[in-house]
Amino acid sequence: MSSEDPIVFVVDDDYRVREALSSLISSVGLRAETFATAADFLQAQRPDAPACLILDLKLPDIGGLELQQLLADGDAPPIVFISGHGDVRSSVRAMKAGAIEFLSKPFGERELLEAVDSAIARDRVARQERSERSELQRHYSLLTPREREVLPFVVAGFANKLTASDLGTSEITIGVHRGQIMRKMGARSLAELVRMADKLGIAREIRSTK
Repeated sequence: MSSEDPIVFVVDDDYRVREALSSLISSVGLRAETFATAADFLQAQRPDAPACLILDLKLPDIGGLELQQLLADGDAPPIVFISGHGDVRSSVRAMKAGAIEFLSKPFGERELLEAVDSAIARDRVARQERSERSELQRHYSLLTPREREVLPFVVAGFANKLTASDLGTSEITIGVHRGQIMRKMGARSLAELVRMADKLGIAREIRSTK
């Protein structure tokens, strides 16, 4: 298997559950890595590949919901919760925090594998979006401070003359900046530049001061 092949992480303190899930996951051609505790998972180096985390709700060190919260600000894989002690409150909390599924033990193999497939599909999309955003940030870093100042005006649809008036420079200079922005951002059209700016969170609502 290559480093880009999907991987499923299993965190469960029951050895029998880890073995059973590892066998099931491997049987459908996916890689599996198992951990007995949340700490073991957190300390492990995770491959750069689409992934899913099958997470037991009750663990001996850090609980599943707490681990979900710890992973929330990172690029953690989507979570499929499993539990033999689940309750409505826990399942609602897990789903609201972004879990793919909350399965009560015993659960069906197909049910679990469908949840895993959904999680991996979601992670593929998230990874692609992160990659695109990283590339956009790289292009954006090439802009000079003045070009970054001009960019919001361009994507807001301001004419060069009005932009120049607002920024206290010449229309010709704004035209030059505009061309440089298009080139450095790799935008083939204004519409494409607008989409890039939206992904970067650059505001388009600018009011002229003139």
